[in-house]
Amino acid sequence: MKDKVDKILGYVLVIMLAVMTLDVLWGVFTRYVMSNQASWSEEMARFLLIWIGILGAAYASGQRMHLSIDLLDNKPVKLIASLIILFALGVMVVGGTRLVLLTAQLGQLSPALGVPMSIIYSVVPISGLLIIYYRLSDFKAT
Repeated sequence: MKDKVDKILGYVLVIMLAVMTLDVLWGVFTRYVMSNQASWSEEMARFLLIWIGILGAAYASGQRMHLSIDLLDNKPVKLIASLIILFALGVMVVGGTRLVLLTAQLGQLSPALGVPMSIIYSVVPISGLLIIYYRLSDFKAT
């Protein structure tokens, strides 16, 4: 199951990076060749960068490629995984969900694209759930 999640998340990240690259190229083209940059291209690149960064952190966590400081010689692996789960649950899932619900309730829209900001912020609880899933799979592996 973990392999499927890894593969899907990897493909999503690759597609988002490709779209962001095309978007930035379009923005540069419209700015310098057409002398009038598309108003939405910069905002879309910013939102894609946010999603790639936060989902990429979850992916890196699942691949065990995240940064770490080996002060504890990896002995308390279950303790560290438990702390990561608590952080992801409290801050990312609970806090992120509250942020999504609040922005949805307020009806906040992005200025250029007109996309509900709750959709943009939804990456936080999604990534939190992925991190929890990956850390729980660590418990099964040990």
